[in-house]
Amino acid sequence: MTAGSFTTADGCALAFDVEGKGQPVLWQHGLGAPLDQPVEVFPESTGLQRITLMCRGHGASALGDPSRLSIAQFADDALALLDHLGIEQAAVGGISLGAAISLRLASFHAQRVTKLVLARPAWVDGPSIERQHGYRVAAQYLEKYGVDEGAERFRAAPEFLQVMAASPDNAASLIGFFRRPRPDTTIALLSRIPLDWPGVSRARIEAIRQPALVIGNDQDYVHPLAYARELAGLIPGARLAEITSKTIDRVAYVAEFRNALAGFLPGRGGDR
Repeated sequence: MTAGSFTTADGCALAFDVEGKGQPVLWQHGLGAPLDQPVEVFPESTGLQRITLMCRGHGASALGDPSRLSIAQFADDALALLDHLGIEQAAVGGISLGAAISLRLASFHAQRVTKLVLARPAWVDGPSIERQHGYRVAAQYLEKYGVDEGAERFRAAPEFLQVMAASPDNAASLIGFFRRPRPDTTIALLSRIPLDWPGVSRARIEAIRQPALVIGNDQDYVHPLAYARELAGLIPGARLAEITSKTIDRVAYVAEFRNALAGFLPGRGGDR
């Protein structure tokens, strides 16, 4: 792996990670996730170069002005990273928030995107405030009660119990937010991003022409399989890969995720 950093036009220092040689793939993490999340499911030894930007407030990246936190800003930052690395075109994809960033890039910067991967999407063509309400509640508990007491109280909150009943994996992620370094970044991110959306209309989604892969799984409250199916139906010629949920079998989830990417990403052009 090669770790690096660059500074955006508005003065925000962002970290990134590059691994492998070959076809460049901008492969993005989910909201609040560490680098391990996208790395774990990325296929090995496939002639691909994984490039991951740690979005504002993630990893070693600065938070910057909290008022600038948005999916659109994250997408602009990702494009700036490709410029910084001298990469004109790349496959783009990611998990959850990473999928939202990638969808925006494929729509508004189509000439830069060779292939598109939307994994466990948390949005389709509008905000998903109800499904992501638990994030905002977690931020409130963290801000009001701090790390330990906040986590303890949040475990009894109805919003947490609702997610726990539907998706223990999502619930574990919610509790994990209380253990993130730099709680101020967690509060800022969870207070804002769940109210946002990629800003890509249904008509623009239907106009996407890059080869696309959509990955989804069941038992996922924040990332309903229905969202993945809907996006796969909207993007002309998109593949849909339905994989095992982490709630059921984490080993199978990782293996099936890697296989889906390995069967789609290598090579250029319009293979669908």
